[in-house]
Amino acid sequence: MVRQPALISVVIPTLNEARGIVALLNEIAPVRAAGGEILVVDGHSPDGTAGIAAPHADRVLSAPRGRAAQMNAGATASRGNLLVFLHADTRAPIETLLRLPDLLARSGRSWGRFDVRIEGRHPLLQLVAWSMNQRSRLTGIATGDQAIFVDRALFEQIGGYPEIALMEDIAFSRRLKRHGPPLCVRDRVVTSGRRWESQGVVRTILLMWSLRLVYALGAHPDRLSRAYGHRTRPD
Repeated sequence: MVRQPALISVVIPTLNEARGIVALLNEIAPVRAAGGEILVVDGHSPDGTAGIAAPHADRVLSAPRGRAAQMNAGATASRGNLLVFLHADTRAPIETLLRLPDLLARSGRSWGRFDVRIEGRHPLLQLVAWSMNQRSRLTGIATGDQAIFVDRALFEQIGGYPEIALMEDIAFSRRLKRHGPPLCVRDRVVTSGRRWESQGVVRTILLMWSLRLVYALGAHPDRLSRAYGHRTRPD
């Protein structure tokens, strides 16, 4: 359970996000004004992301490249008792973000995620987002695009994110689910559809379905990463 008042720590893993990181940090600046903190964890971006982000965050850290490792590093360095993991290309509804401690306390749950909308021109992106939200409600499994949030005590109890090359959000959700169902917040985060569109929306949908199936059948994420390379990151 989240104790009141809860300090929110927003952890943002980055890699070559110089173009958009300031806009994101400015949008969630009210977290800092409310007493929370924002941590950017950079995977040694060659485009100067860390330096650009520094004036707009409480802390900017460097960590080995990989979202799981970066998010774990941010959580370790944070002070909050409510951790929010936000992708650098995702925008969160700030009022709802600030209300998360109260929403969790009222629900009696210790973790959750937002509904998501994928921003882009392709009409199938709306269907993809809808299916992600519905599947998550049915299964209790969340994706990183949905801005997973969790009580710090539970995060530490389960050992944080498993540091695997792919599917870290799915594996993390499975760990969390053993301790209770997620709070599914209907307010939407908005994530970029840039990589879906650049790699082909239909092709990416089929790829992700196949990856999830093979992973569910027991394939190790490192093997999947070697087989599919960078194509496995549509977000």
